[in-house]
Amino acid sequence: GVLFLPRAYLNGGMMFSNLVLLAIALLSFWCFILLVNVRLKVHASFGDMGGKIYGRWFRTLINSSLVISQIGFSSAYIVFVSENLQAFVLAVTKCRTFIDIKYMILMQMVVFLPLSLYRNINNIQKLALIADLFIVLGLVYLYYYDILTLVNNHGIADIIQFNKDDWTLFIGTAIFTFEGIGLIIPIQSGMKNPQKFPRVLGVVMIAVTVVFISMGALSYAAYGSATKTVIILNMPQDNKLVNSVQFIYSLAILLSTPLQIYPAIEITSQQLFSRTGKYNPWIKWKKNVFRFFMVTLCAVIAWAGAGQLDKFVALVGSFACIPLVFVYPPLMHYRAVASRSWQRIADVLLVVFGLFIMGYTTALTVMSWASGGEKEPGYCDER
Repeated sequence: GVLFLPRAYLNGGMMFSNLVLLAIALLSFWCFILLVNVRLKVHASFGDMGGKIYGRWFRTLINSSLVISQIGFSSAYIVFVSENLQAFVLAVTKCRTFIDIKYMILMQMVVFLPLSLYRNINNIQKLALIADLFIVLGLVYLYYYDILTLVNNHGIADIIQFNKDDWTLFIGTAIFTFEGIGLIIPIQSGMKNPQKFPRVLGVVMIAVTVVFISMGALSYAAYGSATKTVIILNMPQDNKLVNSVQFIYSLAILLSTPLQIYPAIEITSQQLFSRTGKYNPWIKWKKNVFRFFMVTLCAVIAWAGAGQLDKFVALVGSFACIPLVFVYPPLMHYRAVASRSWQRIADVLLVVFGLFIMGYTTALTVMSWASGGEKEPGYCDER
C-alpha cells in the first residue's frame, strides 16, 4: 500500500495528508490496543471474539468485513502488478509491444489458481518472505530516486497544502495502507508473553508511520501534480535500473498476493463447507472449485477497477477497512473490558467517528468514481 500513498498525497495535499496520516496512525494504534485487551479477556480469533461478546450476527459481520477487505487488497495488488508489468514491457520493447491490462490479469491467474489449492499457509508464507526482501530493495531505491529528483530540480515540485476536491480519497487510501488488524490476534497468540505485545506493536507502528509519511511526502514533493497512481511509473522508464526495480517490485507483490487471498478463502470455506474433504474427494473438489471461484472473483474486480486504481483503493479502505479498525474493536471493548465511564465514552465516540467517516468517505469516493476522470498519460504517450 505504501506505493499508493504519493498519489494519495496529491489527492489530499501535503499538510493535510501529513496530519491525517499521523492521526490515523495514532487512532489505529489505539484501536489495536483495544483489540489486544479484549483478546486477553476473551481467548478467541477476531471473528469468534465478536461472536462470544455479541452473538453470531456480529461474528458474521466481522468475518464479512475481513473477506471484503482481503478481496479488495488482492484485487488492488493484481491491478498494481498489471500496470507495472505493462509499463515494464513497453519500456524494454521501446513502445513496440503493448499488452492490455486484462491479459496481464489473466497471466497472474495462471500463478494464483494453483497456489489457491494450498491448504497450509506455511507454504505460501515462504513466498511472502522472498517478496518482503524485494519490497525492501524497491523502497530503498525509491527513497534514493526521490531525493535525487529533489536535488536535481533544486527544490520541491508544484505541491498544494490541501486539496479541497479530492481529500476524501486520501482518507480511504491511508486506512487501506495501515489496515492489518487481521494479523494482530494471530501474532499476539503466538507470543510467549502476550502482555508485552503492546510495546512491540508501538515500536512497529512508529517505524511504519515514519516510512509511510516519508515516502508519501518525499515522492509528492519530488513530482507534485505529475504524481502517478503508482509512484514507480514516475521514474524514467528508459532507465535499465528503474526497469529492474519495477520488475522486482511487481514480482514481490505478485508473490505476496496469495497470502492476501488466503484468509478470504479460509473464512468463506468454513462458512460454506461444514464437512472436511480430507477423506471425501467430492467435497475436496467442491472446495477446490470454490477456491478457483474466489481467485476469479478477485481478477474480475481487478479488471473492473483497473481504470481508476487510486479511487478503487480509497473505496476498499473506506468501506471495508474503517469498520475493522475503528468500529468493531471499540464495540467489543465497550462490552467486554470497559469498566470506567471515560472508557465507555471513548469507545462510543470511536464507533460514532468510524461510522461517520466510513459513510461519508465511501459516498464521496463512489461519486468521484462515477464522475470519471482523464486517463493518466503513459510513458509512450509522453515520448
